[in-house]
Amino acid sequence: MKSVNLNAVPRTQTRRAEVKKLRDSGRVPAVIYGRQQKPQNLELSYTELYNLLLHSASENVLVDLAVKDDARPKRLALLQEIQRHPLEGKLLHVDFHEVAENEKVTIMVPVETTGEASGVKNDGGVLEHVLHKVKVRALPKDLPEVLILDVTELKIGQSIHIGDIKAADGVEVLGDAHISVVACAAPITEEQEAAATAEATAATGEVEMIKEKKEDGTEGDAKAAAAKPGEKAPAGDAKAAAKPAEKKK
Repeated sequence: MKSVNLNAVPRTQTRRAEVKKLRDSGRVPAVIYGRQQKPQNLELSYTELYNLLLHSASENVLVDLAVKDDARPKRLALLQEIQRHPLEGKLLHVDFHEVAENEKVTIMVPVETTGEASGVKNDGGVLEHVLHKVKVRALPKDLPEVLILDVTELKIGQSIHIGDIKAADGVEVLGDAHISVVACAAPITEEQEAAATAEATAATGEVEMIKEKKEDGTEGDAKAAAAKPGEKAPAGDAKAAAKPAEKKK
């Protein structure tokens, strides 16, 4: 993985209101940490970070971080985590993991496919992407941004497992070698689709709506009881309200 240059400035703003003001000014709060150094708060240019991610194959990015007024001219770091606004997708915060050039690191790498599977092209099969990321270990400079699997020869019933992935020299793919990453499955027949639909309908069941019938006069009495002093009596009690009070004999 080729490292790219990125500029940063030490950050003193840590309170919520201060961080919000920082974002409003076109900056992104960040933090860098590692085994050899204490965590340090930073801030970055939103535009610079956005453009860096825009031109990257994935969010696995290796940077040569130049921190203003730092004793070291550049610090090698992996972009560890990106926080985005859940609705707008804006960059809210980033974490950097400082690494050493001569120490291996482990990261999750996206898996993409190339070509059209034989089972899909010739037999109407379906290509299933079982794993979208796999774990790899390598020196920072050897880390791949993405792993690309050629599925051209894949027939129905066949899979590409973790153990089948051919990574570059110096890159170790981790995990159970027998776990499928990509598989070519047989097409779903109309009978299978109908059976699945019927099963889903049976599981849902029918909802019965039962209306409760009220006894005669119940509704009118409730309205009358709810009426406040000075309010008109409900229509059902109009005649009763109109009768004069009977005199006692």
